[in-house]
Amino acid sequence: MSLIGDGLDAAVQKAFTRPAPKTAGPQMRYLVKQLGGTKAAAQMLRVSQRTVERYVKDQIKKPRPGLAARLEREVKKRWQPQIRARAKAKAADTGGIVIDTRARLGYTAPIGSTDQDRIRHLTVALPPVHAARLFDAQEAGESDARLQEIAAEALKEVYFQDGGRRAGSLEEVRFTDIEHLEFDL
Repeated sequence: MSLIGDGLDAAVQKAFTRPAPKTAGPQMRYLVKQLGGTKAAAQMLRVSQRTVERYVKDQIKKPRPGLAARLEREVKKRWQPQIRARAKAKAADTGGIVIDTRARLGYTAPIGSTDQDRIRHLTVALPPVHAARLFDAQEAGESDARLQEIAAEALKEVYFQDGGRRAGSLEEVRFTDIEHLEFDL
């Protein structure tokens, strides 16, 4: 999947009040309940309906690595939707989001300024408006490149321009070669 999209999901998952099921049986039972039957779960996971039924009855306990990854991803995607929505709404309305990254950052500025890209480690609290833009783009299914552009625009405004107090002639910020990226609500 995407680096920034996964980072946003991980930040929201920290708000969960209960842990998601860890083993195959409970995960499969949860998916069957959410999707309304074994047939829908089987189609989504790309396995036979009978295989799903065996997991539900605990006749099979250890899935193949590919199936285990799909199962875990689908369960986490659906786990505690109201808590997930509440955490996103809080970040977008009042709380904002913190981005911790180690990446190559550079900018385009007027001639005569030092605009060479360099590796920087930043921990920046982004205001709610930027959190809302990131979550809205993620919900709309935007690509990782677009999410990266939105994050770069947020860093430009908050870190480089300090909310309009400096570097007013800055044109664009380049946010590339991401080594580490983590979000927190």
